[in-house]
Amino acid sequence: MKLLDGKIALITGANRGIGKSIALKYASHGAHIAFSDIAYNDDSKKLEDELKAFGINAKGYASDASSFSDAEKLVNDVMNDFRKIDILVNNAGITRDNLLLRMAEADWDLVIKVNLKSVFNLTKAVQRIMIKQRSGSIINMSSVVGIEGNGGQSNYSASKAGIIGFTKSIAMELGSRSIRCNAIAPGFIETEMTAHLSEETRKDWVEDIPLKRPGTPDDVANTALFLASDFSDYITGQVISVCGGLHT
Repeated sequence: MKLLDGKIALITGANRGIGKSIALKYASHGAHIAFSDIAYNDDSKKLEDELKAFGINAKGYASDASSFSDAEKLVNDVMNDFRKIDILVNNAGITRDNLLLRMAEADWDLVIKVNLKSVFNLTKAVQRIMIKQRSGSIINMSSVVGIEGNGGQSNYSASKAGIIGFTKSIAMELGSRSIRCNAIAPGFIETEMTAHLSEETRKDWVEDIPLKRPGTPDDVANTALFLASDFSDYITGQVISVCGGLHT
């Protein structure tokens, strides 16, 4: 059973990690995929080929999600190529971790811009399309640290907490147009972003997880599939933690 047959999904930050897993999961369920990253490179071309192997249309775009004008252009380009957008996954994100005492203003500004402003940019750009369609699912990638906080990540935590407030507000604004907006809050997920952690840090994280294992990008992609599908048709304004019980 293909849960997204014929739907058009736009996914930001999809060249690797969670974004890539979501793109592949959606394609396996029949969705046509438009995806973006800061640059179109060999990874983008490889992902295009992997997605097309599912028998769907796929196209990668070079676009800076943190730029308002880039986001507008991206959505216009996707509409020209695919004619509609049913699903938006705001996944683009970075970290610049440090204690507040040592954090540079530039690292605060950059994380807020890439992680939070990008969600505003893309959501604002697609809302007029989804309002006209009177349908759509917007999925924003938050984090458990946006719920609980985390020492050394005040910028990242603030950006992810902001996404939660934004998600709930947009769900209220667009619900009457049959547009849903939800957030996913991953916990400790094995990605390129966590690969730099020491073995001791990894063990400490896993010890705190009730399921006693780190998550995988596919664990997050399964939740994103549910929120994009008609199985979640009466769910909006919610934050679903994918964390093995780390946040309970």
